[in-house]
Amino acid sequence: MWRFDHTTRRRLLKATGGVGAAALLAGCPDDEEEPEPDDEEPEPDDEPEDDEEPEPDDEEPEPDDEPDDEEAVIEPGTRIELDAQTPGWVGIEPDEIADEENPTLALQEGEEYEIGWEEGDGSVHNIELVDEDDEVVDDYETDESDEGGDDQFIEFEATDEIAEYVCRPHETTMRGTIEISENGEETDDEEETDDEEENGEMDDEEDNGEEMDDGENDE
Repeated sequence: MWRFDHTTRRRLLKATGGVGAAALLAGCPDDEEEPEPDDEEPEPDDEPEDDEEPEPDDEEPEPDDEPDDEEAVIEPGTRIELDAQTPGWVGIEPDEIADEENPTLALQEGEEYEIGWEEGDGSVHNIELVDEDDEVVDDYETDESDEGGDDQFIEFEATDEIAEYVCRPHETTMRGTIEISENGEETDDEEETDDEEENGEMDDEEDNGEEMDDGENDE
């Protein structure tokens, strides 16, 4: 009969204990090491620099030259040619009025000029020189016609009585101003005449005074 001895029992217990310990170790893995937190804080990005404001320009812009309101005086003896268009006269010659609508004509008083039209839009036109009351001055007018030419030009003397030029069939649109400037030479002559008259009157008064003195002495 087989006998169970104490030596065999101890070996069995030792073997069983070893297996249990191994199983316990296998079921409880070592604790994983947690990563250490990074104590270093990220450095903030450099703050953007404020945009530099442009320095104000202390220099003020120079004002443009003011336009000269005075019209250039047209040379005496000039032939003033216009284009007869129903919406308004258009300047052709001289260069001072070229391409202007109903141009203002600055003329010299007492000088001779010629004004009229050759080109037109096919409508019936004429040209008249009128005063401030819209009355024709010294018969300065042409017959109405749908064609321009020499018979649509007027030779005239510039006087302060003339105020405008006008196309009678289209008087509301085809009308321009005429400005008459005084002739400087004529003004000087008038001043000289006035001076001579004043000097003559003074001489007459002196002569009269001398005659009166002579009469008193004779008495």
